[in-house]
Amino acid sequence: MNPATALATVLVDEMVRCGLSDVVLAPGSRSAPLAMAIHAESRLRLHVRIDERSASFLALGLARRGERPVALVCTSGTAAANFHPAVIEAHESGVPLLVLTADRPPELRGTGANQTVDQVKLYGEAVRWFTEVGVPEERPGQVAYWRSLACRAYQRALGPTDPGPVHLNLAFREPLIPDGDTTWCEPLDGDAAGAWVRARVAPPPVALHIPPTRRGVLVVGDGAANVRRYVAAAGMAGWPVLSEPSGGARYGDHTISAYHFLLGTPEFADAHRPEVVVTLGRPGLSRPLMSWLQRADEHIVVAPDMTRWPDPTRSATQVTQAAEIAVAAGDDAWLHSWRHADLAARVAVDGILDASGLSEPRIARDLVDVLPNGSLLFCGSSMPIRDLDQTMRPRRGLRVLANRGASGIDGTVSSAMGAALAHNGPSYALIGDLSFLHDQNGLITGPREPRPDLCLVVVNNDGGGIFSLLPQAALRDPFERVFGTAHGVDLAYVAAATGTPYTQVTDPDQLSKAMRGEGPRMIEVRTDREQNAILHAAMRDAAQDAIRAGAA
Repeated sequence: MNPATALATVLVDEMVRCGLSDVVLAPGSRSAPLAMAIHAESRLRLHVRIDERSASFLALGLARRGERPVALVCTSGTAAANFHPAVIEAHESGVPLLVLTADRPPELRGTGANQTVDQVKLYGEAVRWFTEVGVPEERPGQVAYWRSLACRAYQRALGPTDPGPVHLNLAFREPLIPDGDTTWCEPLDGDAAGAWVRARVAPPPVALHIPPTRRGVLVVGDGAANVRRYVAAAGMAGWPVLSEPSGGARYGDHTISAYHFLLGTPEFADAHRPEVVVTLGRPGLSRPLMSWLQRADEHIVVAPDMTRWPDPTRSATQVTQAAEIAVAAGDDAWLHSWRHADLAARVAVDGILDASGLSEPRIARDLVDVLPNGSLLFCGSSMPIRDLDQTMRPRRGLRVLANRGASGIDGTVSSAMGAALAHNGPSYALIGDLSFLHDQNGLITGPREPRPDLCLVVVNNDGGGIFSLLPQAALRDPFERVFGTAHGVDLAYVAAATGTPYTQVTDPDQLSKAMRGEGPRMIEVRTDREQNAILHAAMRDAAQDAIRAGAA
């Protein structure tokens, strides 16, 4: 057996032993040993994509929804560089990826050889661990090294307190494909004598005990862990829960779904300064919430990994790996005040949306309302997730995901495809037109590849709608060209090019029927950017008027 085949066979086998079930492969020559070993491994589900960027975000979506490592494989050169945006997102959002990049051997580097770039620490600090595996050789001890390395890589990607991407750079000399010889200088199989290792999970940390108070608030952002336990504790303590859609806590009687409007009303925000705020995950969607956090007297950030904690407002007074919320004596006046204002704001916002016709925030609200229990909703990181944050009513039975680690719009279609492939149930995505066009290759799925049950709802306002809500919109002369960026693309033709079933919705009542079907399919909703900005202002004004009237 040639060394390249031996290394690839052992790595794949050990990663499967550790729990690997999905591999995403972007084809190439230098990665042939890995491709052949993966293809021959019946315990793996293989996904092949022709575009490395699309492949990497597909793997990201698979790993995010599956909550365990997914291997991502490519050849040498710029193929590996195209993984970088997805690696950054995985790093920032704590998604476990095993990035396996094939490389030329050292003697070919720096010589002008084809598809050769410097891949050593290619992703910089955006990985939890990097290893230059070394050119495989036929000598005793290699198998133990390879198995130990594979096990360590898998466990480091998995976490458990700090999951994220791991990069193994694999230099292969030719021959790159099996030569028919199965002999090797030592057994390739692992055994109980120590040919591989098993990682042990450390015991949980000691939790910080929070003194009893009725005037507390639980804030849940993207990527939060142990959400149900903290929501239950907050409920027992009489605290309101402010959860972003992808935080996983927007359900139950204590949920305040209109918090963006409440905290954007100065009178309410001033009157509702808590004694303590506990944050889980990475909040960051609502500017009023972030400003309010800065004014908290006690702000406890729960961060399972103490080397990296989310505190964008620099307002944390304590950071802990776990916290215990104590039950306090007293009445429910604090919670009642939040719920009373939340109801008033929600009624006012719903009234504006019901009269708005086919609008972006209404589509976000109505989509969530009609999704069946057990559904997955993957949301774009620009306006769609913000519209969802401001309009989504509390509900159970829905899993909301978004690429909120680096909050980029790249790779959204592929991430949604990957998440849908890992989800046991119907899947949907709500994305903008620029996000869709940026990753239209995500629709390309070969006839032999697993196909997800995914309905893409694309909101098309012919450009970058979020900028119309920002100060840049006042710059009338350069705005449309450098921020609005109208593209004029007919999305129906993009769908047709990949054979993706397409429907255009022109009335809100058509949405539910248009969503029916199986496999990848697409719904387009056309909106107007300027009207969207006016509608958001109307939502804000109506909510604030209702909050002030209720407090009078």
